Amino acid sequence: MHFEKSPKEKQCSSLPTVKELLEQKRRRETFSVPPSCTSPAPPTTVPLPSAEQFTCTGASSSYSDMAVSYEQWTHAAAESAVGYYPSHPESSYAAACSLLMTSQYGTQQQLPGYGGDTTSHTYECPMSAVTHPGIASSWSLLGSNPTAQLGFGSSMDVAKLEQARMLLSGMDDGRATGQDEDGDTMLHIYTAKGLRECAFAAAERLRDVGRLDAKEHKGKTALLVAVTANQPEIVRDLLSLGTDFNACDVKGQTALHLAAHYGLPGVLQAILSSRPAVNLEACNFEGMTPLHCAAISHSVTVKALSSSGLTDVGLQTKAAEKLSCVQMLLTAGAFLLSQEIKSNKTVLHLAVKEGDIDLVTYLLRIPLLNIKDFVNLKAHGHTALHMAAGLHGNPHQEEILQLLLRRGADPSIRNLENDQPAHLLQSGLQGEQLKLMLKKRSASSRRRIVSLQDQE
Repeated sequence: MHFEKSPKEKQCSSLPTVKELLEQKRRRETFSVPPSCTSPAPPTTVPLPSAEQFTCTGASSSYSDMAVSYEQWTHAAAESAVGYYPSHPESSYAAACSLLMTSQYGTQQQLPGYGGDTTSHTYECPMSAVTHPGIASSWSLLGSNPTAQLGFGSSMDVAKLEQARMLLSGMDDGRATGQDEDGDTMLHIYTAKGLRECAFAAAERLRDVGRLDAKEHKGKTALLVAVTANQPEIVRDLLSLGTDFNACDVKGQTALHLAAHYGLPGVLQAILSSRPAVNLEACNFEGMTPLHCAAISHSVTVKALSSSGLTDVGLQTKAAEKLSCVQMLLTAGAFLLSQEIKSNKTVLHLAVKEGDIDLVTYLLRIPLLNIKDFVNLKAHGHTALHMAAGLHGNPHQEEILQLLLRRGADPSIRNLENDQPAHLLQSGLQGEQLKLMLKKRSASSRRRIVSLQDQE
């Protein structure tokens, strides 16, 4: 949505996109990570490009090399919130954003240009102020408490909310619900900044005109922006107002996909507890369910942690959060045997392929009646044991092989090239030792089968 400017008007700064705001938030969170406990020096420069940029593609030879689906947000200049939106007589949209996006609302605010002139107006925010007619039902939930409980036990500052509602009620629908050239509504921007009261007021206004799920140019609704910005309270608010919790962006990513990828257990819990009927098996355009995305994301973070050579507290925390997301999805009912579309891999295949010992251990401890079927499931002919045999040089190769064998992996199964797992082991002493281990297990399995047949 473009706003016309008179010929004599000076060019003013453009509005920040949601993409820029989210990148700034992510950079702030990155800088706030505690330094490594093994070094007093500034945070290490261990890059984590793949941990936050990988693509959930199933056909790639190495999942840590993927870099399409979750594009990196472009860097924006570090500006203050007020400085984003310069006041202008013709720019009511920008002026309103400037006021509402300040970190402190107070009881008095100035809005240059509001109402079509350049006079500075001072607004009081009495608790008895008249709200927009369309939001009366939501306001009744809050009563007159300075800090009220909204929906899911989360507190909201009623004074700030009422002030935001009052300002939005003074705008026509074109200004309050319009979209800029990037497709961002004010709701998208408030959400990216984490301004909960403003986001709630804007969401009510958009809901009243049937545009709560308006999408910006990358297909993200406000809910998807709230997930990406790690705003669980705003996620709950939007869900309580009726946003589409299965909406997806231009790459097919739902809120669950994004929360799983970025490893955001708080957001994931907000979605699952608010909408138990959410589609856990929804596939993005790469054929991945949220569970697949969570598994790949965990493996990439673990790989970055192991390659750093240091005890990186930040990466350890992120790995734990991502493993928690895997657990939460499975607890909610995600199908453990689900295979991604492109290469038919399950989460076990994905974890084994990347040598993710923590995830493999967790998955193989899950009590299943058909555990052998799960362990021996094929992905384009390869079982998890075949993939483990191909982990040449991985320090966890032998441990992963042993875990799979203990849970019923069959070393005699052949892939499409007629190879057994033993045929895929590395050469040299270590390879020979592992091959002997597989042969012993295979022989033991054959003796057990013969014994059972004799008993019958």
